[in-house]
Amino acid sequence: MSGYELKPELDLAMSLAKGAGEEILRIYETDFKVEYKDDKSPLTEADKKSNQIIVSAISKNFPEHAVLSEEYDDDKSRLNNEWCWIIDPLDGTKEFLKKNGEFTVNIALAHKGRVVLGIVYIPVKDEMFYAVKGQGAFLEKHGVSKKITVSDRTSNLVLVKSRSHVSEKLQKLIDDNKGKIAKDVSSGSSIKGCLIANGTADIYYRFGLTMEWDTAAVQCVVEEADGIFRQMDDSEMTYNRGNSLNEKGFYILNKIENKFSID
Repeated sequence: MSGYELKPELDLAMSLAKGAGEEILRIYETDFKVEYKDDKSPLTEADKKSNQIIVSAISKNFPEHAVLSEEYDDDKSRLNNEWCWIIDPLDGTKEFLKKNGEFTVNIALAHKGRVVLGIVYIPVKDEMFYAVKGQGAFLEKHGVSKKITVSDRTSNLVLVKSRSHVSEKLQKLIDDNKGKIAKDVSSGSSIKGCLIANGTADIYYRFGLTMEWDTAAVQCVVEEADGIFRQMDDSEMTYNRGNSLNEKGFYILNKIENKFSID
């Protein structure tokens, strides 16, 4: 199947992303409290409220689909379901705490392990990147949508890196390829992949650990914008796995010619 007809799913997901984003912004302007999970990652009321809005509506409208969310108890029966929603209700909680606006709502849908719908919504900017497999990638801003594609640059590259996670391996990669990189820019959350999808940046390497909900939505957007999203060993990233940890790291490229060799 080259393309998917997922208009009801897309319409609902876009509506939920905006609704969750509005609630996140409401909390963003308050003196909210911060909790910490067992892995020391922060958790706020915004994470919880966004999750509640999204998961409850998806479960009501598509009860036959499974759900995997960062803020939702994992029901392993999802492994027997061909369809699974993969949700990060607030990607970039650290950026949310820093009040820099670089956080997103990520909603994706996987079919038979492959992501076929992805939405990355930036509440502070009211920007929504969205894609359905076989239909291209789009950016909606203030109600107006336009198709987006990656850049065609193969020199003077723009590298995007995490605002909160810069590893020694990444720094070495940057140092080893200075002749190809014109500049690097920092950003939080899934915005990094969206910068490549819309042609603002060209390359992103993530050596550290992530989870399925960190990558599912943005992978769909990048690939439908004609970009490349692969694990560090060049294998495809699949979804609705028994182990939701992305253990291999990944890279995002505008063009395969821009792939750096990794020692």
